[in-house]
This record gives sequence, C-alpha cells and structure tokens, in this order.
Amino acid sequence: MKSEIHQLLDTHDGLSLAQLVMSGEITSTELVEAVIERLERVEPSLNAVVERLYDEARAASLEPIDKNLPFAGVPTLVKDLFSPVSGALMTQGSRATGEVRAEFDTEAVARLRQAGCLLLGTSTSPEFGTSYTTESTRHGATCNPWNLEHSAGGSSGGAAALVAARVVPFAHGNDGGGSLRVPASCCGVFGFKPSRGLMPSGPMVGEGWGGMGTSHAITRTVRDSAALLDATAGTDLGAPYAAPISPSPYREATERNPGTLRIGLIDGLSLAPEAEAVARQTASLCESLGHRIEPVMLPVDWEAFYQRCFDIIGPSTREFLDMLGDMRGTPVDEQELEPRTRVMLRERGRIDATRYVAAINDIHALGRRVAATMQQYDLLLSPTLARQPPRIGELDAFDDRLSLAEIIDDFHGYCPFTALFNATGQPAMSVPLFWTKDGLPLGSHFAGRFGEESRLFSLAAQLERAQPWAKRVPGINACQD
Repeated sequence: MKSEIHQLLDTHDGLSLAQLVMSGEITSTELVEAVIERLERVEPSLNAVVERLYDEARAASLEPIDKNLPFAGVPTLVKDLFSPVSGALMTQGSRATGEVRAEFDTEAVARLRQAGCLLLGTSTSPEFGTSYTTESTRHGATCNPWNLEHSAGGSSGGAAALVAARVVPFAHGNDGGGSLRVPASCCGVFGFKPSRGLMPSGPMVGEGWGGMGTSHAITRTVRDSAALLDATAGTDLGAPYAAPISPSPYREATERNPGTLRIGLIDGLSLAPEAEAVARQTASLCESLGHRIEPVMLPVDWEAFYQRCFDIIGPSTREFLDMLGDMRGTPVDEQELEPRTRVMLRERGRIDATRYVAAINDIHALGRRVAATMQQYDLLLSPTLARQPPRIGELDAFDDRLSLAEIIDDFHGYCPFTALFNATGQPAMSVPLFWTKDGLPLGSHFAGRFGEESRLFSLAAQLERAQPWAKRVPGINACQD
C-alpha cells in the first residue's frame, strides 16, 4: 500500500487525492507519512523548508474527515513570509527575526485549514521577500530541482521547488512583485496571482506594500489553483480593498472553452533569445487554438515605475523592522540584515511622507492607464522572465556598496513584467509551456482585467490540455524509481 500511495502522489493533484481520502481508499495519515518521506528524500538537495511541523500534521490527520471539504486530508506547506501559522517560526528569511513564533493563523492560512489542508511545514523565502531568488544568510539558497546550480526563483522559491519535485501537489505562497509567478516559471509549475483585494491579508496587516501584495498558491495543475481560490477567496474583516468574486466557481472556468480571445503581446523590452522564443512559441500556440495575437506597447515609463515601487517597498520594510524591534524589545541593528535590505533602507527607508503618497498615487494612476489599454484586449502576454533561471548567487547582492539603482537593474532586467500587475491590481499567471535548450523551464505570462480570474483559468486549462506539462518531472524529484 505504501508504494501505491507514492504512485498516487507521483501523478495525482490535490483534488484527486482528496477524493481518494473521502472515498476511504487511502487515509490522510497515510498521505501525511508518505509526503514526509518524500520531503526528506529531496530536501537535502533543495533546501526548501524552514520548519517541519510533522507532529502537528500527524495529529490533525487523525481527526475525523469532513467529506465536504475540497482538499480533505491533503498535506501542504505555507510560505514563511508575512503568513503566520500558529505556533510556527516567523523568520521572514531574516536573522533579525530571531525565534519569534506566531500566536495565530493569518486568515489565508485559516482558510486553507478550513478547506481540509494539513500543514506539514513552512517553506523558504528570501529576507522580507524582496528578491527574485530565494537565497538568504539565515537559510541559504533554495535550489532549482531541474538544475541544482540554478535558482528556484523568488520569493516563493521553496514552495515552487517542492511542488515541482512532486513532494506536494500545491503549496501556499504570496506575491508582491512576481513572487508566485517567478518561481513557478523557474521550476516549471503553475503560478497564479489574484486581483488586488480578492484574497484576505489580515489580521496581521491591512495591506501589503501599498496593495501590491497578495497571497495564493503554486500548483501542478490549473484546476487545483482554481479550486484553492474557490476555497480561500473573499475579503476578511476590515479589508481596505475588495475585488469581485466570480458568481460561478473558478473551478468551473477550467472546464469551459475561453472562446476567441484578443491577446496583446507586450513589446518594447529587451529579452534574451530564449525568452523571445517563448514569446513567439506561446503566441503561435494561442493562434493555433483560435485566439488573435496583436503587438501592444503599454503606457508605462518602466524606469520611473520601478523607482516608485521602491518608494513604497522601502518605507514598508522600515515600518516592519520598527514593529519587529518593538516585539522583541530591542531595535533591529542593520548589520543583522542582508546587504540588499541595507541598501534599500539606506536609500528609501526614510523618505518623506509626501514622496510616499506620490508613489501610491502614481501607482494607482498607472493602474487606470493600463486598465484603459486593457479595454482593447482580453489578456496581455509576455514571457514571465527576460531569460532563463539564473545561477545561485547571480542575483543576490552581497555587497552593500551597490546602489539601489544597480539592484533594480539586475532584478528587473531579469524580470521586467510581473511587478506591473501587482501595481495595477490585475490577475496574472505563469504557465509552464516551454523549456530552454539547457533543460530549464521558462514560463509564459498572461495578465487579465481586474476581477476576471475566470478568463485566465479558462485559457490556462485550454493550454494545459493542448500542451500538457504534468509528465515533465525534474531530475531532483520525490517520485518512485
């Protein structure tokens, strides 16, 4: 029976596993034990886990199963970044946080539990989530299961690596500038960022990074992502934003043909040859499915946009560190922080209030301009990244003599597209359709209109049927030999 459960985990998504638990063919305890074994098989290589919560998951697996829950008995992990799990460490990828433990579940985590998920541990993130690679002094580098010399992406790199390696069918993450979609692209899995205000952000914070941050998941299948959104979407008490929830389940959207879509192919940014190839190939695939592709230049001053983003991220990080100092009783010494964070705080940590308000207003004005452009298109298309996943150490700034401008050039030269849709509040996704000649994944990125998650899910499911990725398994994996 043990080998049979591993075979199921090799091939089944979360919804399928839950059906087997609910039918009594397998038990949630058997699933938990099998996933623990799988995690330990790959973890020395991947370095994707912050804290194991095995005892808690085992105890939860013994509770009676509610057969009405979509993910009854399915193990998963929660990203260790602004997502408290009651009793678990909250490192945020930083030495500065010490051994602080959460006293409550954040609302998104509570809803995962309510959907039947069993929380097996927490996954890695770079310090405070401000990097497109999951590398930190506290936890080290999280490696890409397709090639351990390359990054798993960031900031939900631990989640993406574990899903790609077939440890779990899905894992929680969050996204303030691409942090679900970038690692999904790097690891060859599906990453989806919902519209601003669709997911709860409380009770710890009212909003993340001026409304740019949100949570959701990285999954192997499109339907798991849609079903997870069905289970967790909706504002929580006191939320500052609210996005419309689909009147029909998102899961149903994956079973509908999207119709003929008008898709704008984003032009005007420099891409490496492999990313240019992904853009062309994805456009051709969409045309073969009956969609219309047209080039589009977005009304964005990219350099000014990135500067405004850090006018928001810098003070937000400073405020979090002040709060952390109050919590632990001693101010945070900047020498406890990563060089990248020190640079950001030095240049943007204490900008004046007028500049911060101007950044918020500019970001919202940009959202209105892009929304107007979107009236001409159903979706926008680009590669998720401007080149294939970088090597470990390539993107991480270990020298605080660097300027913030140099860091921005490195990060957004590598990932120019994703942050825009955090700022505008639009839903977006990375779909794993193509691999480079070096055998590394490079995702295709689609963004939709605000509140139109269902259209993205319909297209993603159509692409999944046309060019399936589920059987592509990286060299480092938890599957049975």
